[in-house]
Amino acid sequence: MAARKRSGTRTAGSSRARPKKTVKRTSAQATAHVAAPTRERRVRDPETLRVRSFEPALTVNDLELSMRFYVDVLGFVAGDRWSDGGVQRGMMLKAGASQLSLSQDDWARGRDRKKGEGVRIWCRTAQDIDRLAARIKAAGGHLTAEPKDQPWGGRSLSVDDPDGYHLTISREK
Repeated sequence: MAARKRSGTRTAGSSRARPKKTVKRTSAQATAHVAAPTRERRVRDPETLRVRSFEPALTVNDLELSMRFYVDVLGFVAGDRWSDGGVQRGMMLKAGASQLSLSQDDWARGRDRKKGEGVRIWCRTAQDIDRLAARIKAAGGHLTAEPKDQPWGGRSLSVDDPDGYHLTISREK
């Protein structure tokens, strides 16, 4: 640790001596103080993952349709876009401090490949869930679960994107 600099200059005779505090301890306290074991710091093996952000990437059937859903219906903000040979291949979306990547399917695994099956993305917000539901409906979105109070104390709604990815948006009470 670096020493802290003091402002101003000190002359040879200007050092301030602080009086020592005397603490009287009983013999039991002194023994307990000396006998206190030092806490051992344990290291996990293997080391656990410490994530600072989590940004899912979804492969979609129609990038333009999905972008309109996430931006116009849910309220994400469109960010960086990337293309290959003049064809848009993907984009980054932002909502608050979170990001979501959408990529156009290249159909290498067939056009009948199902997407969204078994995937639910939980989103936490500070926004009013009922107002958010009304805004989604007004923008043409369809809720798969209306706003409801949850047993864990929050309130949530659910919606599916055009490819069937399930999103649950919740707010803690």
